Amino acid sequence: MEPNAKLLENIRKVEPYVPGEQPQEKVIKLNTNENPYPPAPGVLEALKYLDTDRLRLYPDPASGTLVEALAEYYGVSREQVFVGVGSDDVLSMCFLTFFNSKKPILFPDITYSFYKVWAELYHIPYECPKLDEDFRIRREDYYKENGGIIFPNPNAPTAVYEDLEFIEDILKHNQEVIVIVDEAYIDFAGRSALELLNRYENLIVVQTFSKARSMAGMRIGYAISSPALIKYLDDVKYSFNSYTMNLPSLVCGTEAVKDKVYFGKTTASIIETREWAKKELSSLGFQFPDAKANFIFAAHPDYDAAKLFAALKKENIYVRYWGSERIEQYLRITVGTREEMEALFTFLKSYIR
Repeated sequence: MEPNAKLLENIRKVEPYVPGEQPQEKVIKLNTNENPYPPAPGVLEALKYLDTDRLRLYPDPASGTLVEALAEYYGVSREQVFVGVGSDDVLSMCFLTFFNSKKPILFPDITYSFYKVWAELYHIPYECPKLDEDFRIRREDYYKENGGIIFPNPNAPTAVYEDLEFIEDILKHNQEVIVIVDEAYIDFAGRSALELLNRYENLIVVQTFSKARSMAGMRIGYAISSPALIKYLDDVKYSFNSYTMNLPSLVCGTEAVKDKVYFGKTTASIIETREWAKKELSSLGFQFPDAKANFIFAAHPDYDAAKLFAALKKENIYVRYWGSERIEQYLRITVGTREEMEALFTFLKSYIR
């Protein structure tokens, strides 16, 4: 039965974000940018010895142990760290907290598609300046009056990384609004905008445990900024949910941060595999921006992306395809293990003749 039309008049309606497929059968899964390696050994130990009696109690609303570990790791005060249920939760909270003027916020036309969802959900006006023909941000597009700025670095889904000089230029031209740099993939790229925090009070840097730290299933994200901006985020969080982080995530997240050696080893392995995969793709005639994330955004001038996507899926190799304007011929390929990537290239070499 269809709902009454009057009933629907005041219901908020948005076009939701569409996540990548999560197949249950055994496949080569290169479609959601997950880390192909397990979390740090300390995470397993933490789960093994978790005091399950504590699960009947509410977790620490301040997420103290995790905040302290992140503060120590990055050399900031604990008052500069905010944690949430994945970086999506943190970013959504940032939209709700900081983007409240009548002026449009700015983010690229090709970028993380959740930005548009949050803007529409919270009734935030927005504009999407177009990336140039090389999928790079035109910095001058962000010099105009606005209500705030957000962009990923490296960008998603293009994997393009901008250096600190570029980030600082955006900050210099927008010192009266909040600028959020979404660094989900920074550990595979280069220097972080965290280096600019002491010079720009309007900067918020958001990162995640889902990529380089192999903990997408734990849902841990965090923001680092000035104590004043972090307090505003905390105030919004406490206004509707004091206990956002569950106990296992707090315990395991803390252990993951401590193991710097394992983190460096797995990240280096992904970068090494990525650079090899880029050479293999080039030899097959694929074209792509220089990838600085844990994925490659590739197109082939002689083969239709939709057909290639379907052919890969038939072979139980999953990559990401959108078919959206300007990127309808591109596939996003997550960097898996060397063995997974070799299986991908075995198929591609038989498909591309």
